[in-house]
Amino acid sequence: MRRRSEPLLLTLRCGEQRVELAPAVGGAIARFYAQHGLQQYDWMRPASMAALLAYNPEAMASFPLLPFCNRLRDGSATFQGRTLKLAPNVGGARHPLHGTGWQQAWTVSAAGPASAHLALVDAGGTWPYRFRASQQFELDADGLTLSMQIDNLDSVPMPVGCGQHPYFPRRPGTRVRATLQQMWETDAERLPTTLSRPALIAQLARSHPLAGLVLDNNFTGWGHSAHIEWPSHASTPGASLTLRAASPLDFLVLYVPDQKDYFCVEPVSNCTDWLNVRNHTLAQTGGAVLAPGASYRCQVRYDVAFDAARVATEPRERPRADTGTGKAMGATY
Repeated sequence: MRRRSEPLLLTLRCGEQRVELAPAVGGAIARFYAQHGLQQYDWMRPASMAALLAYNPEAMASFPLLPFCNRLRDGSATFQGRTLKLAPNVGGARHPLHGTGWQQAWTVSAAGPASAHLALVDAGGTWPYRFRASQQFELDADGLTLSMQIDNLDSVPMPVGCGQHPYFPRRPGTRVRATLQQMWETDAERLPTTLSRPALIAQLARSHPLAGLVLDNNFTGWGHSAHIEWPSHASTPGASLTLRAASPLDFLVLYVPDQKDYFCVEPVSNCTDWLNVRNHTLAQTGGAVLAPGASYRCQVRYDVAFDAARVATEPRERPRADTGTGKAMGATY
């Protein structure tokens, strides 16, 4: 990850909501939280200062997935007669994953008090096609809207996919609700094998607790909405986050690792290893072909809320000095 001379963090504010962006760390969100009364409440797992200084995108709150999502078996595929070969990009894993944008530094092309535009130009190194990508962040009192675009700068069509990889806090009693059609079963290397409809799909439609759940699967037929509930606990208020998207983000990845304090709900446009999955429909694999000069767009919305009863009694914030990362680390607009 290339170091940059610009501030490491860019902070957006609107009402109680705060977003800290780390453009040089894969164009990632480092933190998304609410300054709620005297408390700070994290909507996504916050990045530590050590992770920021190490330029580690996997330890951020969320990072972009482009120009493809998930894993590509052995980094190999054939597309329109051309053989693609990508090197592993994560230590200990032989299958490259998450695309290339998350491991590059992005630039800030515009920023305001509650919005920012990040840009990336890939000259066709790791990914053998030239493309330009952008992320537009719009923060408001109710949440965050993130719009992404990929432009094909090459002279030939390129395969394309996009999405986001948010990490959410796994608090006691956390529940997830989502409407899904089928689940991709996987082999020992978490690559897709067959489609199934396990009982979990019906359970998720009603809202399912994360306790005891271990999962890393891609789901088809996503209803474009996922709802996360965090019950109140001790001095922490009850809260919820609703993730919404539209086509081409028709797939959802649920990653619930064992014995971790986070989980992921990832809106994506293609299933894992989609370029190598045969004998399935486009609705089951996703992905697209982007013509030279054409653009591919997707959008994610995060709506956040606290339980109304708790908000009414929460003490309000007293005037105080800014508690952000400081001039050396961040820029606030």
